[in-house]
Order: sequence, then structure tokens, then C-alpha cells
Amino acid sequence: MNITNIGIIGLGFMGRMHYDTYAKIPEAKVMAVCDSDPRRAAGDLSGGWGNIAGAGTQRLPMDRIKGYTSVADFLANPNLQVVDVCLPTPAHVDIVTAALNAGKHVVCEKPMALTSAEARQIADAAAGAKGLFMPAMCMRFWAEWIWLRDTIKNETYGKVKSAVFRRLGVVPQGWFRNGKLSGGGIVDLHIHDVDFIYSLFGTPTTVYANGYTGPTGELDHVAAQYRYETGPAAGAIIAAEGGWTQTDGFGFRMQYLVNFEKATADFDIGRKPTLQLFKDGKAETIETTGRDGYAGELTYFLECVRNGTKPTVVTAEDAVAGLKIVEAEKKSIETGMPQGV
Repeated sequence: MNITNIGIIGLGFMGRMHYDTYAKIPEAKVMAVCDSDPRRAAGDLSGGWGNIAGAGTQRLPMDRIKGYTSVADFLANPNLQVVDVCLPTPAHVDIVTAALNAGKHVVCEKPMALTSAEARQIADAAAGAKGLFMPAMCMRFWAEWIWLRDTIKNETYGKVKSAVFRRLGVVPQGWFRNGKLSGGGIVDLHIHDVDFIYSLFGTPTTVYANGYTGPTGELDHVAAQYRYETGPAAGAIIAAEGGWTQTDGFGFRMQYLVNFEKATADFDIGRKPTLQLFKDGKAETIETTGRDGYAGELTYFLECVRNGTKPTVVTAEDAVAGLKIVEAEKKSIETGMPQGV
């Protein structure tokens, strides 16, 4: 078995999530971690938060993992092949660039940056780097969302007439509540649906959005409509709502409702079955197979590393494009007018 040596930098919620995901991948070996907190760097992840209380690894097996508080020392480890960046978003440009300059392969949690200009810096660095790079956009690897992508591409039930995506929750703990670090819900949460819509239909002709500032001090709730003049979504209603403004106790909801010419697809992560298809007056449960989005994206990237092939399912250029769409939404909210992308 060809094992890939991995180092995770940033051991908060997503760093722990990625560690637990690698544990499910036989070809993956986390052999180094880096965090500015000496306690975390020593493997103590207790007291962290997550989507499920108490879930996730609480203590790393430091007998086979080397811990660092120095980024330079971490990147200097000659046995380290892949660097997995799970730091607050403002640190991405410097850390990703440094890791690429050190000759490492790099996967970076979303959003790739706070702005499209910063994302462009990463994309340019990745284009000239020896190592491979991929932004971690997990929805592109989620089974029910892959089903939707393939169904739209193949026009299984005809063309899309409307597609509405919703992603709503309570503002996360920690640095996410500082909008200067997270970018607010419009950048950190809503980017998932923006990216997926872009992956399905490309760049919209115009964007019209409404939104308001929430607990982070930045735009934390947005409802956007995307107009397409060409392509598979030409003339269709394409919209997305996302927000961190729900009151405590609301939990998390992730949904899509897509009307085709001959059927309706309805996905709701909080319901069993999660995905239903309504066709010819009947409801059908759609059974999907495959890993969850986190396992899917990390397994795919490691396969690219082992094969020496650039990732194509999601790229740095895709991340730049997604942030440009978000910026058009922000400008539309500010002006009250539709905006080109």
C-alpha cells in the first residue's frame, strides 16, 4: 500500500474533522501537526467544539505524530508530503504560499481566502508550484450532490426549470464569530452553495441579492438570485439562501429543491430519507452511495498526489470564481441593484 505522509496545520474544529477523516483512509498517515497553542500541538484537543457535542478525537497519538508550534520547523520536515491547512481564513495566503514554496502538496479548507484578490495570489502561487494544490470544497464530493450534478448534466429528467439551495444555522463558536476573520456567513457558509451553483451552471450573467449584518459584524444572512442567459440554466430560476443568524437551538439545515421538466428533486439533510424524487405522481427515495464529502475530497486529493495529476474536480481557479460571485452579491446588497460578475 502506498502511504502518503500528511501534516495538519490548525487543530480547531476543521483540523480535528480532517484528522478523523484521514483515520478512515487506509492510504493516509498523519505524521505531523502544527498549532500555535502548545497544548494542541502536544495532541490535547479536549475542550473543542463540533457539530455533535463531544464528538471527534480528543487526544492525538503523539507516539507516532510529531507536534510543532513553529510553522517553519513544521514545513522543514523532509518526510512531510501533504500539508492540510485548517487555519482561520486570513492566514491562508501566507501559509499556503509558504507550503507550496517548500515543495509540499497542499489542500486548503474553504473559503480559500476572504477576497478574490487574495485567492488570486494563492492560485498564481499554485500554478507555478512543484506541488499540487486543491481547495477543500466538500459539497462537490457529497453523494446526494454528485447525484444532482450528474442528473443535471445528463438531463435525466429534462432541463432545470428552478433550483433553490438553503444553508442555515447558528453562528459557530470561536474565531468564526469575528467577521474580520471569517468574512461572516456570506463568505464562510454561503460559499458552499455559491461554489456548487457555479460548478453546475458556470458564472451567472448577473446576481441580485438581499442580506443583512448579523452577529459577526459582517453580512451573515443572504438571499441571492442568479440570472443565466446561456447554458443549462438559461431562463431558469436559480437561487440560494444562507445565514448564521438563526437563534440558539435552531441547529443546522442544508437543503435543495430542484424542478426539472419531468420531475422534482428534494434534498433535506435533517430528514429520512434525505433525498426524494417526485415523478409521475409518485415519490421515490433516491439511494446514494459513497463516502461523505470530507472523505471524498481528501481521498481524491491523495489519489491526485499519488498519481501526480492535477485536481480537476475543484481547482484554485474555481475558488477565485466563487469569491467573485460573492463579491457581486455584496455589491448588489450595498446598491440594491443587480450586478455583473
